Amino acid sequence: MKQLCAGFFSILLLAFYFSGCASTNSQVVLTGTWGGEHIGMIVSDSSATLDYDCAHGSIDEPIKIDDNGMFNVIGVHIFEKGGPIRLGEIPDKHPAVYDGSINEKEMTLIVKLTDTEAVVDTFYLTLGAEPIIYKCY
Repeated sequence: MKQLCAGFFSILLLAFYFSGCASTNSQVVLTGTWGGEHIGMIVSDSSATLDYDCAHGSIDEPIKIDDNGMFNVIGVHIFEKGGPIRLGEIPDKHPAVYDGSINEKEMTLIVKLTDTEAVVDTFYLTLGAEPIIYKCY
């Protein structure tokens, strides 16, 4: 009887796994230029660069979406200011979490600084769209 129960349990686990309920598949986000109001993002297979009105940032890992189109990656966010950068000036650099979701060619991106817990903003981007950025001068 024990062998029958163990065999049944094994078959049940395999059926659950192959049904997709235990799926852990992830995909790399579509590479290319993503643009939106106040943001531009260039995504490669292994990283991404971001440009904002008065800031820039980077993600130094692949962006992989889960089965629900969500992703969570870490990187840096660097605030800029108008005018020239002075020799020896230390950038206003912060570790950041980039939380997002993808629905076809639309992305929602939330940028949060991990050292201050401040949310920079929520951005809406479209694959292939030109960014609309107003740089600080």
